[in-house]
Amino acid sequence: MKFKLLQLRRLVDATSILKVGHSPQVSAIYRTLLLLLYGSGMRIGEALRLVLHDVDLTEQIITVRDTKFFKTRLVPIGPKLNCELAAHIERRRLLPLLRGQESPLFTTRDGRRWHYVRVISWFQHVRRAAGISCPIGELRPPRLHDIRHTAAVHRVIAWYRSGQDVQRLLPPLATYLGHIDIRSTQRYLHMTPDLLDAASQRFAQYAMGANHEG
Repeated sequence: MKFKLLQLRRLVDATSILKVGHSPQVSAIYRTLLLLLYGSGMRIGEALRLVLHDVDLTEQIITVRDTKFFKTRLVPIGPKLNCELAAHIERRRLLPLLRGQESPLFTTRDGRRWHYVRVISWFQHVRRAAGISCPIGELRPPRLHDIRHTAAVHRVIAWYRSGQDVQRLLPPLATYLGHIDIRSTQRYLHMTPDLLDAASQRFAQYAMGANHEG
């Protein structure tokens, strides 16, 4: 399952509800986390294990350690996400840095790493505030992990629409997502209506070109 772009925007806006009953920093930090998950395609656990030293704002690269398959990978990020992370790190430095540059990127107000269970619980509140429910025909509403899926699908759709060679680009995407082989990425990118539409448009352009040449 994946999110629609409008739903993602509503999710980001709905993080404002976390100001109620929580530390005032939670809303801004959670917003950054959602943007990071979408902008990098990282797993939730990978994002929560990041420390300050892992984010290179100059080179616009994040080092992801202790991955699902015990490998380290470098994740390039775009300028907008880089600016978001720069602002987040500036705010983060106002909180306790218990381990210096090895301090968690996403942290409580006393400097302790955010726990997965708490992050999931907050997501359920944010999703509800964003008005995102279980789609017709599905057994459950979209999960936080589905942001990673959405990021991958949106990337492939953009490649189709810009005329890129998607099959050639899938191996680099697999590496970017931290998959051990391309089959994992292919399973991740099951055909959605958006992908089918983009693929059919690409085929139509190809067919029209072939007919014109004939």
